[in-house]
Amino acid sequence: MNNLNPVSSEVIFEVKGCAGLITLNRPKALNAVTLNIVEQMSEQLKVWATDAAISHVIIKAVEGRAFSAGGDIVQLYEWGQNQDPRFMTFYHLEYHLNTLIKNYPKPYIALIDGIVMGGGVGVSFNGSHRIVGDNVMFAMPETGIGLFPDVGGTYFLPRCPGALGMYLGLTGARLKAGDVLYAGLATHYVPSSQFAELEAVLCQNLDIESVLQQFQQRDVQTTLADQTSLIDNVFSLASIDQIFEQLEKNGDDWSVKTLKILKTKSPTSLLITFRQLTQGKSLTFEQAMALEYRLVSRIAQATDFFEGTRAVVIDKDMSPKWQPAALKDISKSQIDAYFAPLETELWDA
Repeated sequence: MNNLNPVSSEVIFEVKGCAGLITLNRPKALNAVTLNIVEQMSEQLKVWATDAAISHVIIKAVEGRAFSAGGDIVQLYEWGQNQDPRFMTFYHLEYHLNTLIKNYPKPYIALIDGIVMGGGVGVSFNGSHRIVGDNVMFAMPETGIGLFPDVGGTYFLPRCPGALGMYLGLTGARLKAGDVLYAGLATHYVPSSQFAELEAVLCQNLDIESVLQQFQQRDVQTTLADQTSLIDNVFSLASIDQIFEQLEKNGDDWSVKTLKILKTKSPTSLLITFRQLTQGKSLTFEQAMALEYRLVSRIAQATDFFEGTRAVVIDKDMSPKWQPAALKDISKSQIDAYFAPLETELWDA
């Protein structure tokens, strides 16, 4: 084994057999992705891409509750409040890293167990092989903090079956292993107890597909399959207003619960996310990331992200004061402004 950096690092890079191994190493912070992690991963992945000794890359997390609970929201909040340029630097480099992973020339294998949200999804679910374990809890909960499902969500959520991606993006619903597999977000399910053995075999074996075939199990429970018709009936509608109206009209337990959840979200985020995911169906990954960069650039100048982060992450009072506070108070032109071209786009620099 060749350890390429100190074990105390936020992210550890090693060469094991024919594999480059990345380990997220911030367990106390639920392996939240920092600017430092983004920079180091980008640099190392570029090196391994042309290293003939590296057949494939594996990413995992140190043992604990989370694979990665997202980006380092507290740091981003502070940077944004202080108008620190590192706020936009983070997103610029993160979106470039997401695209590098999506287009990586070698198999990129994510071993995902525990909580995985936001930025953690970006460094795992954009890879070619996404293996989930028993303890996985996937969510894209960004509308609850005044953001939108980014890190490639524009691309991968609309490609879920039916209207499932729109449902996940708007509500931030949490999925377990079987549901992540059903949604097409994961490629394989392997019991958590076999992750260490799977990693060891993958590091010594060039034939990834046969190894995964050997370890994967197909008999895993899903609840989403039973909700498909309900989700499609509502979340395939042509506007957020129609979605709210249909949930109100349905009146069943699932619809009442779902409507209650949506009413806690940032109204601006809901409208942005609806348009984002609608457009995402026809975008390439690069176009999707460019759109996300436009959106986050404008969100940095608005208030809901900082208010949502304050309420959910900083003060934890769970009572954000959204501005505007209601869907009816937001004009089409206000949402249009989030999607308008930038003077310097993601791929210009």
